[in-house]
Amino acid sequence: MEPTWVRGIRGATTVARDEPELILSATRELLEVMLRENDIHDFEPIAAIFFTTTPDLTSTFPAEAARGLGMTLVPLMCNQEIPVPDRLGRAVRVMMQVNTRKSQREMKHIYLREAVRLRPDLVSAQ
Repeated sequence: MEPTWVRGIRGATTVARDEPELILSATRELLEVMLRENDIHDFEPIAAIFFTTTPDLTSTFPAEAARGLGMTLVPLMCNQEIPVPDRLGRAVRVMMQVNTRKSQREMKHIYLREAVRLRPDLVSAQ
């Protein structure tokens, strides 16, 4: 039997304004695309999800979007990004850790909206 590995799946998106519903909607969309593109059909393989926001997003926790999708047992944590000058603003980033038999190369990292600028080297679902 092949070994199971903990793999990270990265994702990011942006919002137009610091409003709870915009943040939750964009985060929900990002999570749904990350799950779909990585063939994750239930939450059991998810070890944990880490969320970060840029310092200009303070109106809500993006992890609430995951809870709204039904991830009630998945460990979730929110943090704030380092405030590096002249970097992409109003961004939500996600690090989803999953148990899988897939290789690193098979993980599909997802960058939506203005966040596609963060990783132009990756092909991302749009």
